[in-house]
Amino acid sequence: MSKDKMTTATVLAFERCFDISDAVFSQKNDDITSELPVKVTEKSLRGTISNRLKNPLSPDPTKLDAEIQKPNLQKVDIAALNCDLDVLVVKWSCKVLPFTGNSSACNNIEYQKAFLKVTQGYIENQGLQVLAKRFAINILNGRWLWRNRLAAENISISITRKDDKKTLVKSCDAKQYQLNSFDYDDEDINKLAVLIEAGLTGKEFVIFNVEAKLKMGLGQEVYPSQELVMDEDKAKNGNKSKILYQKNDQAAMHSQKVSNAIRTIDTWYEKNAQFPIAIETYGSVTAMGHAFRQPKQKIDFYTLFDNWVLKGEQPSLEQQHYVIAVLIRGGVFGASGKE
Repeated sequence: MSKDKMTTATVLAFERCFDISDAVFSQKNDDITSELPVKVTEKSLRGTISNRLKNPLSPDPTKLDAEIQKPNLQKVDIAALNCDLDVLVVKWSCKVLPFTGNSSACNNIEYQKAFLKVTQGYIENQGLQVLAKRFAINILNGRWLWRNRLAAENISISITRKDDKKTLVKSCDAKQYQLNSFDYDDEDINKLAVLIEAGLTGKEFVIFNVEAKLKMGLGQEVYPSQELVMDEDKAKNGNKSKILYQKNDQAAMHSQKVSNAIRTIDTWYEKNAQFPIAIETYGSVTAMGHAFRQPKQKIDFYTLFDNWVLKGEQPSLEQQHYVIAVLIRGGVFGASGKE
């Protein structure tokens, strides 16, 4: 079948290559080795009304005064270290699965042959070193700690192989790495990058454990994942307005949140990008309410991938890295067949 007649498969899916566990929170002091779990507790607060009013120029000033003067009563979850402990310990594990370039599901054999030629050509010609190194940097710079990273005085991160007593990376200083740069080349990064590449290429079965120790201060608040409150009316009627994630009664961070940080490697969405964004099909950053890879700009995943596979239009090397990173992330990419 010629490329002119070939169409995108309606069923097309790729398995993710990084299986990341939830990150659990413990606590300790520098001078002791034993750890205690970080517990989530509930607080009842009497706050003030600070949200923007729907009608600040109400013709009834008495009603408006009553609205802004009433207390804002709420229940929230909070996670904090014990008053005599000052080190937060965060642990999670990562399994790196092989990226062969093939899909886990595809209902069009000709299309499958075409994209396999593209993906395996990339692996043979470019290899996976560039992507592996960026993933490694995001693990060692502590990006996945999110707000905890900002609140810590110092952070050490260590990496160990599963069932291996020897530490691969020992007490790496996470804050030596800036979050907006991937121009690093040191022993710790290279060792972890080589391990990740070995897992992606299938040379080894790779599982490693990550541990971060953060100097937070005695009794300081820490920040696990926050659960989504689907029903805001329930929160207004006395239920908790903030619910923190727990795993086995221990504060924890969602695996998806950790994963999002690890794949925040896309600096190819624009020339001289000031900061990386997560690998997404449209470059969407929900916190900013913006998609950096608009279809009209022809740099979204689907446009680049379809042009590469269906038309033989090879994108620039930077965009090739991006396309392959999306496939490593995994997902469902088939065409719906509907306009």
